[in-house]
Amino acid sequence: MAKKLNITPLHDRVIVQPAAAETKTAGGIIIPDTAKEKPQRGVVLAAGPGKKDEPVTVKAGDTVLYGKYAGTEINVDGTEYLIMRESDILAIV
Repeated sequence: MAKKLNITPLHDRVIVQPAAAETKTAGGIIIPDTAKEKPQRGVVLAAGPGKKDEPVTVKAGDTVLYGKYAGTEINVDGTEYLIMRESDILAIV
């Protein structure tokens, strides 16, 4: 788990720490840096309170799957995070 963030997301926003990109295939082939895909899995670090009639269903510590181009990348203290709407999250793993 990552250290505590000093960022509080608003409304239905969530802060996600993306998982590390795969470096090796299931067959043992090493993937070069130029061919690596963005991860689509991550851990929720913080979640906002939700909208007026819709509370947020994910909580800190949940592992989630999200869309390939979901969220906005932010850099806090040299670490990359994604901030996205809860509706961009596809599933809780």
